[in-house]
Amino acid sequence: MSSSLTAPPRDVAAHTLSQPRRSAQVWSVLAMAEVRWAALATALFLGGMVAQAAGAPSAVWWTLYLACYVTGGWEPALSGLQALRERTLDVDILMIVAAILAVTIGQVFDGALLVVIFSTSGALEAFVTRRTADSVRALLDLAPERACRVGTDGDEEVVETAALAVGDIVVVRPGERVGADGEVVEGLSDVDQASITGEPLPVTKGVGDEVFAGSLNGTGALRIAVNREATDSVVARIVAMVEEASETKAKTQLFIEKVEQRYSIGVVVATLALFFIPLALGHAFEPTLLRAMTFMIVASPCAVVLATMPPLLSTIANAGRHGVLVKSAVALERFREVDLVAFDKTGTLTLGTPRVAEVEVLDLGAISTETLLSFAAAAERPSEHPLASAVVAAAQERGVAIPHATDFSSTPGRGVTATVEGRHVWVGSPAILDEVAGRRDVGDARLLVSELEEVGRTAVVVVVDHSPAGVLGLADQVRPGAREAVAAFTELTGRTPVLLTGDNERAARRLAEEVGITDVRAGLLPDEKVEAVRTLQEQGRRVMLVGDGVNDAPAMAAAELGVAMGRHGSDLALETADAVVVRDELGTLPKVIGLSRRAHGLVKANLAFAATVITVLVLWDILWVLPLPLGVAGHEGSTMVVGLNGLRLLRRAAWARADRGLRT
Repeated sequence: MSSSLTAPPRDVAAHTLSQPRRSAQVWSVLAMAEVRWAALATALFLGGMVAQAAGAPSAVWWTLYLACYVTGGWEPALSGLQALRERTLDVDILMIVAAILAVTIGQVFDGALLVVIFSTSGALEAFVTRRTADSVRALLDLAPERACRVGTDGDEEVVETAALAVGDIVVVRPGERVGADGEVVEGLSDVDQASITGEPLPVTKGVGDEVFAGSLNGTGALRIAVNREATDSVVARIVAMVEEASETKAKTQLFIEKVEQRYSIGVVVATLALFFIPLALGHAFEPTLLRAMTFMIVASPCAVVLATMPPLLSTIANAGRHGVLVKSAVALERFREVDLVAFDKTGTLTLGTPRVAEVEVLDLGAISTETLLSFAAAAERPSEHPLASAVVAAAQERGVAIPHATDFSSTPGRGVTATVEGRHVWVGSPAILDEVAGRRDVGDARLLVSELEEVGRTAVVVVVDHSPAGVLGLADQVRPGAREAVAAFTELTGRTPVLLTGDNERAARRLAEEVGITDVRAGLLPDEKVEAVRTLQEQGRRVMLVGDGVNDAPAMAAAELGVAMGRHGSDLALETADAVVVRDELGTLPKVIGLSRRAHGLVKANLAFAATVITVLVLWDILWVLPLPLGVAGHEGSTMVVGLNGLRLLRRAAWARADRGLRT
């Protein structure tokens, strides 16, 4: 029976979440297919250009251009036809009709260019976008599929975690994941619940303490009374919150997408009117058709599409080059709207790994700082606890020799003991001072512990030969550049960022003081982080939340913009986020905000120029007679101007000055 527990086959969530996993895989395949078709269309277009410039027979480059039409235009054409079937009209069908009309008047190059532009922008969007609803599949690795339930007769049986009921008693052995939310009724252990609360270190859990499904048990055995149904566990609520918030955000569209249907309908209606009304009045067929075709070409939104997408896609590419993956143009638009930044603590503003910040010796005459650290490191070296690794690393960094330890033993929630150079060494939590009560230095040790904890340190007591010898102060390491990033965000948004963390109040405030944050909200569970974000939104703030863990995902989905740390971010956070800081460099985010604002300004300038050219050409064609070659030249010329203007944001110089003088 124990073997089943130590090697469970799969997680129970796989039964209920397998469909999102398959959906995500299909979506990825489709996205890559779009990229391949767009790449082929571009290659055929470039081949046609080379053949035409080299003076090859017209049949050669015409064939290449027409092949470009097929490979790059079939998907927009299919999308447009599906829209027509649903009695809507979008820009896809309008662009395809415009491209076909360009062929009928001999402008095959212009039509092929239009197809390449359209298919490439669509492929890039598909490549960088993932449906955030599919991100719940990352939770498959949290809750185990089975648990060991204790029956009324005391016998143990392995059951599906979904079958656990409130009041059931389950046994969680060392190294296993907790199968259900509940309360410890027997045992003592260190439980790693970072995936739920974001706390950087395992938390000692004893009788009466609450534990969460998906948290990882340490070295002790626990008996837990289930106090929530599987469908109401913290993990299940995270799934629900991510899905709900993601569905709400998915309704957001680019401005151009909001107006494209009305614009397309207007162009089609106007084209038909320009064709049928003159015919009804007795005008000749061919000149009337040519005028209507000219109108559709000059009124087609090529320049409008290029006014919008190249600046946004150039910005996305520039940000990607500097380590920030922005998943869509919609997400990039949200960057410019951000007026308040909220940070998670552990793994975001900090590295998520503890370090020894202080080594305090109680009696320097009896033992030196180096000796205290060497004894502590020797005793901790056999341990797998994160604090043990930090103590050993501190000794190594300071060049302190670590002697060999014997008689090692570990007690959950208390610490480790060992014999080092013939002396009995005990390293553990401040609770071990109760075991040496009455010793001369216990009061001094308690005072040191209090002082360290007051400034947000985790205190570790070192007892040598049953007498307190010193206290180590451990702290999470502040991420390099965090303070500078906070200052940059303050300058860009006009507001100091907010800290939202599941860690304790003292540790949170210590970190906030180091990086320059004044608004601290600590001890938050995932649903409380969501509530904090919504409270800020109700105050009129547009929030960007930067985090890395499963516990951050619901709040990231609820915020206007969610950003995940790439190197150590959980799968759920990475998939839920609108953007990912690939190299965990927080200093890149203010630049993306600045670059997004510059892109928005460029889009507005492009739209104004494109709209002016289209208006002039359309009025010319309606009020007078616009020669087709002149109409095509004006239309394509404006298209190229706004396209090249948008590509300016690809330059390194654009990134270098992205966040200068852009305070809201």
